[in-house]
Amino acid sequence: MIDIIIAVLLDFLIGDPYSFPHPVKLMGNMISLEDKLIRKTFKTRRGLKIGGFIIVILNLFIYFSIPFMLLKWLKQYNVAYHIVNTYLIYTCIAARCLHVEAMKVYDALSNGIEDAREKLSYIVGRDTKKLNESEIVSADIETVAENTSDGVIAPLFYILLLGAPGGMMYKMVNTMDSMLGYKNEKYIDLGFFPAIVDDIFNYIPARITGFLMCISSLFKYDLQNGFKIMIRDRKSHKSPNSAYPEGAVAGLLNIQLGGSSYYFGKLVEKPTIGDENRHIEREDIKRTIDIMYRTESLIIVTWFIVILTVRR
Repeated sequence: MIDIIIAVLLDFLIGDPYSFPHPVKLMGNMISLEDKLIRKTFKTRRGLKIGGFIIVILNLFIYFSIPFMLLKWLKQYNVAYHIVNTYLIYTCIAARCLHVEAMKVYDALSNGIEDAREKLSYIVGRDTKKLNESEIVSADIETVAENTSDGVIAPLFYILLLGAPGGMMYKMVNTMDSMLGYKNEKYIDLGFFPAIVDDIFNYIPARITGFLMCISSLFKYDLQNGFKIMIRDRKSHKSPNSAYPEGAVAGLLNIQLGGSSYYFGKLVEKPTIGDENRHIEREDIKRTIDIMYRTESLIIVTWFIVILTVRR
């Protein structure tokens, strides 16, 4: 538990320096290579789906078993074990990185709409060239809300259950979905299984995230409306999971998120999440970041209490 707390503090203090060696970079290179190899080997749609399944099974095995065996071997070297364990956990958590990237959009809004559109394009998949300020703020908030689950609570969930190997395995699941899980012509088949596995792995964490977002916002945001919108609009998203954290944030802040967006030049119809009880504003980005940190803190405190209770 101490390793987890130190890892969370490290993430909060230094985040992910661009020059720092990070397992996700290795994961990305590995997936890119697998993508090329599968496309050379399989030429049919069915073959690409099989290839995607192979990628998933292979990568899950590698990124759980190697950290597991490494840490098992390091158990005999107490200091080295805790250093490596803390490092692996630290690389799984992305709260600080999410904070920094979201604030780049917030700060860019003061420099002009074009700068804000450009900064936003680095962290979202939708087209940003024609977005107005409200749409930019909404997209930024949606990214923070969704990634509070994907980049913070879900990794911690698997770390708390399965240790650092569980966190690394989840990180690979998330990276595979980010790189292969598109529903466009190129990836609809190869990304079929990576996308499904990501949905499965995020099923419980997304719901826990929404719940913790609401509980952690007691006395600060609209707790009752947070629960109301999260439950009411839980199916108002193409993802079976994303509407939970996005709905919680929309309800807590009394704003409306979601709606149709352009992706690769094509309009994708999406329902809205939440009620527009007030007009969305720039400061809602900071409020969403605050909710993220509150949620992260609450899951750590909750698990710590559980451990103390069980050990009595």
